[in-house]
Amino acid sequence: MGCNTAGKTVRRILHERGVSWQASKTWKASNDPDFTAKMRRILDLYDHPPADGRVICVDEFGPLNLQPRPGRAWRPKGQPVRLRATYTRDQGVRHMIAALDLASGKLHYRIRDRKRWREFLSFLKTLRRRWPDQHLYLILDNFSPHKHPEVRAWCAANRVDLVFLPTYASWLNWIEAEFAAVRYFALNGTDHRSHAEQDAAIGDYIRWRNQRARPKSGFAINSKIRHPDYPIKAA
Repeated sequence: MGCNTAGKTVRRILHERGVSWQASKTWKASNDPDFTAKMRRILDLYDHPPADGRVICVDEFGPLNLQPRPGRAWRPKGQPVRLRATYTRDQGVRHMIAALDLASGKLHYRIRDRKRWREFLSFLKTLRRRWPDQHLYLILDNFSPHKHPEVRAWCAANRVDLVFLPTYASWLNWIEAEFAAVRYFALNGTDHRSHAEQDAAIGDYIRWRNQRARPKSGFAINSKIRHPDYPIKAA
């Protein structure tokens, strides 16, 4: 039996037995005792946005340091992009704070040198000004600046609900998928030499994206997390 014939036979046998070639994945269980209640509240906000306001997913993206980033691009044959093999990180890092508005599907963001509670609260105030008459429901993780007393006090006084994810459940935050796209379209395959240049690339992509944005609906519709008896605190 030739190699090709043997290979086809093996593939057929594996296919008949429901075996396929798959990549390994990691998972981390949530240790949050209120995992189910928190998850269901977030899914309900995604599925049934309150009539009195907007549901907005918020998170930080970064650190945005300056370095060659591997990636793929359409190029003439035999002319791949060549990136530096060595570099120094002597220009510091920056951080993006971003919000995904589910009603419009648009991303709103700021890039800052720090990501303390002060920068976070300043960003929340921009969201408040953007939608002055609506109650805001913010989906966000348990990063300590999000829970700072001054942040909590301002939110309580300004019709902003902080809806925290279960611990180790960042996959429940819809904005995570958008960050993957930012990385893929704005950063992969680049070698920006200044933060201004890198910031501009991110801004160009987000403007392009927002011009084509659509309301977000249908989060993980066919996922096992939708089963009423979903018992596993991991993804």
